Amino acid sequence: MTQQPFSRPGAIDLSGLKAPAPQAGGAAPTGGAAAGGSSYAVQVSEESFQATVESSMTAPVMLVFYSPTRMPESQQLADDFVTLSTEFEGRFLVGLVNIDDAPGIAQAMQIPSIPLVVAVLDGRPAPMIQDVLPLDELRTAMTQVMQQLTAQGVAGRHQPRSAAVDTDGDGEPDYDPRYAAAQDALGDGDIDRAVEEYQKLVTANPADVEAAAGLAMAKVLQRTQGVDLNAARAEGAAKPEDVDAQTMVADLDMLGGHVEDAFNRLVNLVRRTSGDERNAAREHLLGLFAAVGNDDPRVLKGRRDLMSALY
Repeated sequence: MTQQPFSRPGAIDLSGLKAPAPQAGGAAPTGGAAAGGSSYAVQVSEESFQATVESSMTAPVMLVFYSPTRMPESQQLADDFVTLSTEFEGRFLVGLVNIDDAPGIAQAMQIPSIPLVVAVLDGRPAPMIQDVLPLDELRTAMTQVMQQLTAQGVAGRHQPRSAAVDTDGDGEPDYDPRYAAAQDALGDGDIDRAVEEYQKLVTANPADVEAAAGLAMAKVLQRTQGVDLNAARAEGAAKPEDVDAQTMVADLDMLGGHVEDAFNRLVNLVRRTSGDERNAAREHLLGLFAAVGNDDPRVLKGRRDLMSALY
């Protein structure tokens, strides 16, 4: 399709969308990317489009417009964004829009061509990518975008969508109400309150793995509030043995999606330190493990590396 300038300033105009009658059984659109391969990617229908856009009030949403029939290469871009959504652990939600199945969305957004990736933050869209790029280039681009947003104080995260189930039969996922207060706090940008709400859940039920992960990530956000990204990295480079400087850079790595870099930094710090400093580095690393999740292969490797560093 011919590339044309994309210009849609301001909030997304949803008036052009007419919600069709729900299909029996709530069948998902066909021909879409494998959204089920990530807890942070959803297949967007004309019915669910507005809810997906509204979720950008919590953290960014990346709308990926593609067509397996008109431009098969665009399917790969969609699949790659699903992969990245997992790597970035909820820093953004990917909304997959197959324009063959949802032409009303393309019309409402005035999409000039595919593929197209539109970033949405606080309900306001901005075009990002209008070409099929290699996965490594996409990863680099998204890392830079997330770092810029973090520096601007945008540090919210989406909750995993795989934990959501449809209990009322309306075809939309319903979220566990236990986490509503913490998520509302994150959506309001009140990180301290989010930490308090997650702490209440963990205190009430120490076995609640999701609450523990939410608490750990909220603490990362809390520790990095107002931090100058460049200054923190410069201090980390100048003070390789300073636990506070190194743990801060590790936290920033986590927010930027560099999970393995954060783990490796602290494992190496454990190797180089002893006594209270070593224990502080180890405890901080365990907190980052909790934020990512014990079943994640990066955490499993990180735990093995930590054991090697300790013994």
